[in-house]
Amino acid sequence: MTNLTAKDLDVLSHILTGEEMACKKARIYANTLTDTALAQQMDEVARRHEERFSALFQMLGGKR
Repeated sequence: MTNLTAKDLDVLSHILTGEEMACKKARIYANTLTDTALAQQMDEVARRHEERFSALFQMLGGKR
């Protein structure tokens, strides 16, 4: 990856935190919803947040 400034890293850190929290919340909703279709949709939302988190984390050189 290119050289990142401290500000860049700070912004990416906040984005990673947001993606992680959104994934966790969507998983909680998926596990508590009684409507199967909605639960599946929330599981898909969680999966997408997890994918974005992983992609950003790997761009920063993280291993996951």
